[in-house]
Amino acid sequence: MQRIPFAKEPGKFIERAISKFVQESAANRRKADGGKYWDRPLVGFASGDDPLFKKYKKIIGKFHFTPQEIFDLTFGKSKQPRELSVISWVLPASEDIRKSNRKESRYPSLLWAHARDFGEQFNVKLRDHLVALLKKKGYKAVAPMNSPHWKRLKFPRLSWTSNWSERHAAYACGLGAFGLSDGLITAKGKAIRVGSVITELRLKPSDKIYPHHRANCLYYFNNTCKTCAMRCPAGAITAKGHDKDKCFEYCYGVVRRDKQAEYGVKITGCGLCQTKVPCEFEIPKLIRKEYMRKRVADYTVNKNKNN
Repeated sequence: MQRIPFAKEPGKFIERAISKFVQESAANRRKADGGKYWDRPLVGFASGDDPLFKKYKKIIGKFHFTPQEIFDLTFGKSKQPRELSVISWVLPASEDIRKSNRKESRYPSLLWAHARDFGEQFNVKLRDHLVALLKKKGYKAVAPMNSPHWKRLKFPRLSWTSNWSERHAAYACGLGAFGLSDGLITAKGKAIRVGSVITELRLKPSDKIYPHHRANCLYYFNNTCKTCAMRCPAGAITAKGHDKDKCFEYCYGVVRRDKQAEYGVKITGCGLCQTKVPCEFEIPKLIRKEYMRKRVADYTVNKNKNN
């Protein structure tokens, strides 16, 4: 397959392509009022050989795909080692959707449920769009979540999980860090959806600016916040973390039973732990100040070394 040369910075091309689709696609418009499901995305990249993907086999489970494994399943094994890149994006929920869900205490708002169902259908289209664009340029690509090889799995000790985690791919791409509720807290907050594509196109990995995997959560920062736990109607979040079974049973049991027909959706979600919390649409201010303080301190140390 002949490859069409990219500009000097293919990462910028990918970012623009994703942002343009989010901005222009009719699938990102609500039928009722024409509003957007998702605002301007964040985009990051990682090497397919990033050690984190092998670590996930220990952290999540042996069943969790590395980029190489899902690529080989899709296209067959290559005689030569493939140099793969992972593209990840974060779709921040629009402000009116977030505001509507802040008011709720038991069920998700209508707008939130529509974003969870129809907004994720847009995310599926975005994955396919990027795969098709890369193919047109001559590069093989696969979106793991859209692949027939993707599965949701249930284990006694691990509870509900899957063989490719969009949130963990985003963490590897430097887009955020995990909170008490297991949600990914990004520069655009936690009220988000996430997507990813793996490709042969070589892309410069994004910087990993967060010092550890819990770095953006106030509870782990100074033990002052458990707002997400107080917001959870299922009691699925405690100081010990996130109980996936309780969460799943509430979202796919109680909420679906009580709201699916009324809201006209297949998937209702919940999202109360993602709204009306300090990390809803940003990294909490105290943590941002600490990042700034550390950057200033590092700059001063480096400046003194060079003098």
